[in-house]
Amino acid sequence: MNTSQSIAAMTIEELQSRCLQLEEQCMQLEQQNAELTAKLNWFMEQFRLNKRRQFGFSSERTEPLKEQLLLFNEAEAEARPEAPEPDWETITYQRRKGRGRREMNLEDLPVEVVEHRLPEEERVCPCCGGPLDEMSTEVRQELKVIPAQVKVVKHVRYVYSCRRCEREEITTPVVTAPIPAPVLPGSPVSPSLMAYIMTQKYGAGLPLYRQEQQFKGLGIELSRQTMANWVLHGANTWLALIYDRLHEYLLTRDILHADETTLQVLQEPGRKINAMHP
Repeated sequence: MNTSQSIAAMTIEELQSRCLQLEEQCMQLEQQNAELTAKLNWFMEQFRLNKRRQFGFSSERTEPLKEQLLLFNEAEAEARPEAPEPDWETITYQRRKGRGRREMNLEDLPVEVVEHRLPEEERVCPCCGGPLDEMSTEVRQELKVIPAQVKVVKHVRYVYSCRRCEREEITTPVVTAPIPAPVLPGSPVSPSLMAYIMTQKYGAGLPLYRQEQQFKGLGIELSRQTMANWVLHGANTWLALIYDRLHEYLLTRDILHADETTLQVLQEPGRKINAMHP
């Protein structure tokens, strides 16, 4: 018996029961389909995010990720054996400049002089045994980098009172020494630390999570969330004063020039090109 014959042989009650069964099965299938669709969308989103991390742009990076593929082999990729060493102006008997070298200006840098002398007992002529006298010097210059140093600055504020007034039972005046106001009340952040974090992030392009790792290497547990709060406070409280002053000055000008070049911040489908204003 085929399906049409079996349906024709059913009573009205059996047909109604069959319809209810089919409706229940349909609802179950729709629910399964919705769950599978949600899982598919989740996996597609994960795939898109992974693809973006590998090939796209990040909001905290200033260069394409493909330029960072040689991050750990940067020295090998950028090395040029034929590139000349930079030449410094060393004043001895005459000024010498190597051909093809680019001169570095070190006049504004502090100079640390390290003298290398023979010990007194070694200043003996190997020929006659007489004393050796200084004849000239040879100078070699190096660039020395002092790593970042972090220290605790403890502000001790002294309070003064008049002992004479105390002895004579007169109202004793209390005088407190002035102290610089904190850049953020109730926080250990100093102006130098706040400026350092902001300069590293916006000047050197170093994200906060990278700075968090650097501070951890110095033995300081400083979360990126805390640094983000400091950056926002510094911008909204202190840098805003400079911004407002510049804004007031600009409003006094008759003509203003602006660079309205558009910039694609993130290479994403459907994202509009933004106009960046200095």
